[in-house]
Amino acid sequence: MTDTPWLVVGLGNPGAQYAGNRHNVGQMVLDLLAERVGARFSRHARAQAVVAEGRLGVLPGGRPGPRVVLAKPTTYMNTSGGPVSGLAKYYGVEPEQVLVVHDEVDIPFDTIKLKTGGGEGGHNGLRDISKALGTKDYVRVRVGVGRPPGRMDTADFVLKDFTATEKKDLPMLVDDAADAVEMVLTAGLLAAQGRYHTKA
Repeated sequence: MTDTPWLVVGLGNPGAQYAGNRHNVGQMVLDLLAERVGARFSRHARAQAVVAEGRLGVLPGGRPGPRVVLAKPTTYMNTSGGPVSGLAKYYGVEPEQVLVVHDEVDIPFDTIKLKTGGGEGGHNGLRDISKALGTKDYVRVRVGVGRPPGRMDTADFVLKDFTATEKKDLPMLVDDAADAVEMVLTAGLLAAQGRYHTKA
């Protein structure tokens, strides 16, 4: 097996005014993963993104986990594809070793689902990545942020911060999502799905 890294991408919008939004939960997860690998984000020379590199998790037998390039695009969400495809080319990463962490309104807050391929569910960041990579066959860690209340527009809802009640549980949700990423990389997608899709 080659030591090609995994490219792990956290989606969100740049700038402090968006940092706490539901739409930015993917970047919150990446910040925690960077802490876990003991690396800091720095601007990439060839792509509109900040990256941190290291090894994540522990493989069976106690060996260090796989190499990872953790990336947060510095473009707006809807134009995430360019940075992702640029980084994939730069590091020689095939789409099946690209993992994208993103907010998902179609699953309840505090729930994590994982899949490869399939539709983008109206998520413009994913749509742009699929277009730029030329395939939908990359891994997604979908972090549930819940449905908008009443008749609130979905686009408005995801650009709001979490409620006070949600904020109490948010650190645990981010931690679980980071664990899910780690499990995909060290034990495989099926094992991670078995763990997170059956979680009570």
